[in-house]
Amino acid sequence: MGQVKSVMMAHTIHILLIEDDPSHAELIQRAFEDRGDESMLTIAHTLAEARQCLSRSRPTLIIADWRLPDGDSSALLNTDGSQPAIPIIIMTSYGSERNAVDVIKSGALDYIVKSSESMTDMPHIAERAIEQWRVKIEREQIQVQLSESEAQFRLLAENSTDMISKHAGDGTFLYVSPACRALLGYTPEELTGTSVTPLFHPDDAPQLLGLLSTPVQNDITLTVDYRARHRNGKYIWIETTARLFFDELSGQQELQASSRNITERKEAEEQLQRAHADLQDAYDRTIEGWVHALDLRDRETEGHTKRVTRMIEKLARIMGFTDEEIVHIRRGALLHDMGKMGIPDEILQKPSPLTDDEWTVMRRHPEMAYQMLSPIKYLKEAIIIPYYHHERWDGSGYPHKLKGDDIPMQARMFAVVDVWDALSSNRPYRKKMPHREVVEYLKKEAGRLFDPQVVEKFLPLITDPPET
Repeated sequence: MGQVKSVMMAHTIHILLIEDDPSHAELIQRAFEDRGDESMLTIAHTLAEARQCLSRSRPTLIIADWRLPDGDSSALLNTDGSQPAIPIIIMTSYGSERNAVDVIKSGALDYIVKSSESMTDMPHIAERAIEQWRVKIEREQIQVQLSESEAQFRLLAENSTDMISKHAGDGTFLYVSPACRALLGYTPEELTGTSVTPLFHPDDAPQLLGLLSTPVQNDITLTVDYRARHRNGKYIWIETTARLFFDELSGQQELQASSRNITERKEAEEQLQRAHADLQDAYDRTIEGWVHALDLRDRETEGHTKRVTRMIEKLARIMGFTDEEIVHIRRGALLHDMGKMGIPDEILQKPSPLTDDEWTVMRRHPEMAYQMLSPIKYLKEAIIIPYYHHERWDGSGYPHKLKGDDIPMQARMFAVVDVWDALSSNRPYRKKMPHREVVEYLKKEAGRLFDPQVVEKFLPLITDPPET
């Protein structure tokens, strides 16, 4: 038996060379030495020597001559065709395509025909082989992890009450859990391989198709509510939490989804919305009833409330208030004179100008409105106009003599609209002012009685006199 020979270099790579021809072994050894300190080369001349080396240490790579004095190096390969624990390159002086196929099938990483060129290039061949083996092992590990993950996924999916599904980028079902029977009325076999898009309600389809076609660079998780067609032909509401991601192994965009039936929840929400709308309508009708009652007492201002309400809604829109805020502004306008319900008839209905004492009583109506309306929770925002609409920009108003920006914006707006309509309407003790004079008055009092920015926004709205 020959002697095992080791060439010590750096310990990063350990290569076992099995070669019975000393000249070939020397040529390969010299090629590694010329390469520099990048590997440790151990040389064995027989299978027996090779097995002794393998019992002492585990090399990174085996390079073995095909024919050896005590047998073929194929004995180091797994006869069942499975991958050996260590990558092996087989060398031979008599190469043939059939031998190469047999060797590769037996588990060799590569098959090389001996030549001076191939033996001289052996360090590069070894380097490529080690990298190839590393990539191969990594892929196998990833595949094992994927298989384990898939098994866990299916275990969870098969026992989930939610429908768990996987889809290709075009929406095709790749997998769907048994819960699809309860959710949609279909079996997994009926859905797998078909597209999800025919199940979408026509009104919801554009949004959902847009999501499916969204390019994904990183994982995206989102939740959507939509209607899907049950097997019985009826549409049900579904909530789906979906993860869109790019699968690097398949090179395709995929989607994982968990879906549940939320039809009962949606119907309950719709009922609640209808009840809320009915309640809002009841509130508004109640307010309109109060306004009508006030009009019956104060005939001289009949129609005034409706006119100022329509106008302040227009003003509120151009000043950027939201629809929800405008609802409260509208209610406040309707109720702006509600405090006059507490003013005695002899003062409220007096056809001639009021005395100073009578004005003192009349000026209490904003506070009376507050006392009447503040206990009503849904009028909390609306009460701003009844309470503050007689405040003036320069602080000369009532009841609190607020000044400038201390006056709520809704009240500043209504002050302009209220005075505009009062001057533009006939009263028992005076005739209405010409439209041009009303405009001039508002311009003149901007910055004194009225917020100048409000007046600036308001004037374009009154190109024509109000309806009477």
